[in-house]
This record gives sequence, C-alpha cells and structure tokens, in this order.
Amino acid sequence: MTGQHPAQIPGERAVAVRELAKVYGPLRAVDGVSFDVRRGEIFGIVGVNGSGKTTTVECLQGLRDRDNGEVHVLGLDPATQRDALRHRIGSQLQESALPDRLRVWEALDLFAAISPRSRDWRRLADEWGLWEKRRAAFADLSGGQRQRLFVALALVNDPEIVFLDEMTTGLDPSARHAAWDLVRAVRQRGTTVVLVTHFMDEAEELCDRIAVFKAGRIVALDTPSALVRRFADHSTVRFTHEGDDLPWLDGCPGASAVEREGTRFTVAGDGPLLAYVASALVAHGIAPLDLRVERPTLEQAFLRISEVEATTR
Repeated sequence: MTGQHPAQIPGERAVAVRELAKVYGPLRAVDGVSFDVRRGEIFGIVGVNGSGKTTTVECLQGLRDRDNGEVHVLGLDPATQRDALRHRIGSQLQESALPDRLRVWEALDLFAAISPRSRDWRRLADEWGLWEKRRAAFADLSGGQRQRLFVALALVNDPEIVFLDEMTTGLDPSARHAAWDLVRAVRQRGTTVVLVTHFMDEAEELCDRIAVFKAGRIVALDTPSALVRRFADHSTVRFTHEGDDLPWLDGCPGASAVEREGTRFTVAGDGPLLAYVASALVAHGIAPLDLRVERPTLEQAFLRISEVEATTR
C-alpha cells in the first residue's frame, strides 16, 4: 500500500476547465462552464437532475467526449490522454457495472490486480463495511452495500483524484455519516475529491467549495459558508407564548419579520438575533422554555439560488 501522495501543494490545480460544452442536438447539456479544482480539496457539484453535473464529471474522466472547451485533469487532457489518466484517478461505478455473480472480494481483488499502484483491498473492504460481505455475490447485496462497494473500487488504485457521484444514495443515516468520515480520511491521505451529490447537508458538511449547476451552467461557486451568507443569511427564532401579541418584538435589532400562528411565534432576521429576542422577552417578564434559533443552511441557499436564477432568465 502506498503512502500519502507527494507534492499536494495547497492551491495547485488538480482540475482546470475552461468553456466546457457538450451538446445533444438542440440540448446544451453543458453550456460553457469554467472552474478549477485545487489539489487536496473536496470539491462539490450540486444541482437538480438534468443540470449537467454528471455529464461534466464524465467529460473530466474521459468517459464522454466534449464538444468544445479545454479540460485538464492532473495536467492531462481526458479526451486524448485517457489511458494515462485512468491509472491516476478513481471513478465510482454505476449500478449495472458488475456481473451479478461476481463476489465482493473478487471485484476488489480484480481491480487491485489491474492497478499499477493499489491499496490493500482487504483494508478497504473493512473500512467501507464490506468485510463480512466479502463472499457475497453482487446480486445479493443491498443498495447501500453496492454503493459502498462502488466507492471502495474507486479507491483501490490509490488515486490522486477520485470522482464520487451520489456516493451515499441508499445508505441509512448511520452509514452516511460513516461514509463522510471515510471521505475526510481519503482527503487526509492527499487525494483530491470531486463529489457530485443531491444532498445539501452532505455538501455543506464535506466540501471546501461548491459549484451550483443549473441548465448546463454554473450559477454560483464558493465555499458553503459564503453561499449561505450570500443567499440565505437569515436566522429564525422560534418560541411559544400563550398570552397577547408581542408588538415590541418588531423593534429588536436585526428583526425583519414577526409572525404568529396560535401560540407559536417566529422572528426572522440577521445578526445575533437570538440574543436580542431573548433579552427583549426577559425584559417583559417572558422566559419561554422552548426558545431556539434556526440558522440558515446550504439547502436554503440552494433553493434561493434556484429562485434568483429563475427570475433572471
């Protein structure tokens, strides 16, 4: 088993994409996207179905020919140097990629044998919760077990960059969080990760930067926290109160809206809103036991990005 990849220089580009385009008749599946992926980062790609995410990643891996633009992955052009590239990257397989009768250990052993540099497949099987299923046929695996096998196969050649497409689909919450820890460990080894996901909590938890795709274009690209600040920087304070309305809550610093439904109050706004609302409530002799704040999330930012983009088209 090899050690951490050398020369993982912070800021050095692992992927460089300029004006990438892929066209199917009248459909521009990818419409002139440009971005970089830095070595050693976890780079997220999110968007609704049909937004161009998977097509873009397939072009980066040399699995699909581009129609226009420039692409370099680890300094290589996937369209003309795919044989040299495939030994240095890991690609998550899709559902129909393995024969039904192939056993888990056979798949891992085969992929390790054909890789010029490979990790110990036994350790990978253990890390990804597959050791007890090593003698099981592919057809007998659950959806979640198949997903874990696909990720392990993507890592068996000890890649410099790994492409993971919906890696936690079908996993239960416990398995998802375990997979997140393993992806962090992959990055700690020096491997760059390109993660395509529908799960905003996953992207927010794992990714250093995120590109938001819509209709074949990148409509936002930044860190998760920056995207939240830009598109969803509003806190919400909630509590219950059975007394009269509380009109003075409108005067709390940062409050932008106060709503009441029955006994439930909601105060929306910016800044340290919880502190201001709590102070105002206590000053009026009110101390709700269920006073709480809900911080904005990447999912809210993603929905807002989609709304803004829709209104500008």
